Amino acid sequence: MQDAQIINSRDLEFQLFEVLEVETLTRRARHADHSRETFDAALDTAHTVAVEKFATHNRLADEHEPQFDGQRVTLPAEVKDALDAMRASGFLAAGKDYEWGGMQLPSVISFACLSLFKSANIATASYAMLTTANANVIERFGSETQKRKYLQALFEGRAFGTMALTEPQAGSSLSDLVTSATPNADGTYSIRGNKIFISGGDHELSENIVHLVLARIPGGPPGVKGISLFTVPKFHVNEDGSLGARNDVALAGLIHKMGWRGTTSTMLSFGEHGECIGELVGEPHHGLAYMFHMMNEARIGVGLGAVMLGYRGYLASLDYARERPQGRRPDNKNPLDPQLPLIEHADVRRMLLAQKAYVEGAYALCLYAARLVDEQNTGESETVRAEAGLLLDLLTPVVKSWPSQWCLEANSLAIQIHGGYGYTREYPVEQFYRDNRLNMIHEGTHGIQAIDLLGRKVTMKQGAALKQLAREIQQTIGTAREHPALHAHADALGAAWTDLTATVEALLPTLTHESERALANANAFLEAFGHIVIAWTWLRQAIVANAALSASHSEADADFYRGKLHACQWFFRWELPRVALMLATLRTLDDTTLAMAPQWF
Repeated sequence: MQDAQIINSRDLEFQLFEVLEVETLTRRARHADHSRETFDAALDTAHTVAVEKFATHNRLADEHEPQFDGQRVTLPAEVKDALDAMRASGFLAAGKDYEWGGMQLPSVISFACLSLFKSANIATASYAMLTTANANVIERFGSETQKRKYLQALFEGRAFGTMALTEPQAGSSLSDLVTSATPNADGTYSIRGNKIFISGGDHELSENIVHLVLARIPGGPPGVKGISLFTVPKFHVNEDGSLGARNDVALAGLIHKMGWRGTTSTMLSFGEHGECIGELVGEPHHGLAYMFHMMNEARIGVGLGAVMLGYRGYLASLDYARERPQGRRPDNKNPLDPQLPLIEHADVRRMLLAQKAYVEGAYALCLYAARLVDEQNTGESETVRAEAGLLLDLLTPVVKSWPSQWCLEANSLAIQIHGGYGYTREYPVEQFYRDNRLNMIHEGTHGIQAIDLLGRKVTMKQGAALKQLAREIQQTIGTAREHPALHAHADALGAAWTDLTATVEALLPTLTHESERALANANAFLEAFGHIVIAWTWLRQAIVANAALSASHSEADADFYRGKLHACQWFFRWELPRVALMLATLRTLDDTTLAMAPQWF
């Protein structure tokens, strides 16, 4: 049984046009050609392509994963058909300049369109997401020659892109990379080394693949300070843009995964025959900084993908709960009475409400992050742009990690609602869970994000980013206090934020002098911080919903707003209280984990 409902369109409309007020972006010069009508047209087109071209082969690509015969990789034909439709509709370059064939859509609208493709088929959509992120790095840091050779092909989908970081012996420890880049007389570099877990590393979906490869130039500094970045195409590109000979990049094998099977996961060999040519991006030894531009974009994309997989499972389990008759109320012992739909049972509604709170709260966060990108790029003043950049930097670990944990939990609840059927392949919810399990791992594991947040982001620039977030949260709390129905939520969020800032202050001396001890429980800090941020996104939604409820012109709208307010209430009553215990334990600098000797296991 295949479900094709990929979004609650009313929620998307609410998030974009009521909460984020994205129509105001049309007042800016870059988006002056746009209007609510053009935004709606882009979203409608993306929805149509996603449903008709992406969702239709989601199960097929899972059941018929990529195959390698020693010469070429084969995928179901529907994968290329979907990407061709996405490319033809202009979504690979939706936010780019007109001169590149783009639509100059705001980032938040482009991101919303991408969310529909991710919901419909996360694996197929990944090829496009990686390509866009790859092109953005070349556009920002590449030479004029690299831009001329690669950008148009990437934006048009004639070439796809990857990022090749991970090596078998290094894993997440990028300081231990050993792939080498030896300078040649003509200014190019000879690349030699092996990479693993490279998504989209080989396929026949495009005429070329442009790899962004991290490697070391001999004589450079040790560790991460000696890493440089290179463009390494599958096929060389001539000055006129035509394709030349095959580069010395070989597929060493495909990796077979638990989920996300439609995206090739590859082991790549660079320079096996000593003839792999790469071109330096930017300055030597700055590769990790350049690559983090792509990684941060990819991390936000990972969070969005986690949300959409959770959202898809929520909608599937909601439909199932409405249609599946089972059991009677606890006080009804008459076996002759008809069975009730599952949704009539309180415990099922609990699981649905939890899913709604997780996915719609996390969706609000991801779209808010995309709105920050717009503020960073086209904000009305340098101050506004700088503040948006600070907030985005601070929130990126949360955008990546919170949905990856809690929207996975939503997928687990979706399976639970289906009962035994949810554990079978006859229903789609088991695939959504398998696909979503990757998101806590790739593009920086959960633990790495936690250390990044506590060890770097909250203290960077003397805590400027944290102070900026505090101002935003306090502004929301102040607005919420104007609504009597939201007073309790405003108080709870204010108390939680005060608790969090006190915890940061308590940890600061230890972060400075005993970082290992302070960071041992960073995962708990990430979870507490994330819960507070999601509570904030829910309060932002509740303010809009509460104001709109009295002006609702239809019962359907009124029900929608009541649902928002009730989900907000659930999160504040059942999830936000968890934060206090986590923060209290963090302040004690509990060393139970750190003190556990390896030999005691």
